[in-house]
Amino acid sequence: MNTDIKAYNNAQNNEDKKICNLLAKEISNHLPEAENKIWHAHPVWFLDGNPIVGYSKLKDNVRLLFWSGQSFDEAALQKEGKFKAAEMRYTAVQQINKDDLKRWLEKARQIQWDYKNIVKRKGVLERLK
Repeated sequence: MNTDIKAYNNAQNNEDKKICNLLAKEISNHLPEAENKIWHAHPVWFLDGNPIVGYSKLKDNVRLLFWSGQSFDEAALQKEGKFKAAEMRYTAVQQINKDDLKRWLEKARQIQWDYKNIVKRKGVLERLK
């Protein structure tokens, strides 16, 4: 695990740390080719420089965010923001369904919107895959 991500996870309270560590492990296992780093103060995984998935500690939960998640056709993922992102929120590590997470990560690799160039395109997203 990236040392900055490990430090981020270790800074969380006990339950949130468990959630973050499990998410980091599963994401890294299923997207081994992805670059991972702290980006805008949160752990994020990238494919070819495009943000794919990340998580962040909110006030009372940990949010797992898929940048292209609204295109996954997954009822459990909730829309987030005005673009194509979707999220899942966790308050306990037992809430993480590894089968769902694996399926979402496979879709994250296959379905991508071009967030890397969103500023250059003045807020317009184009589908990459």
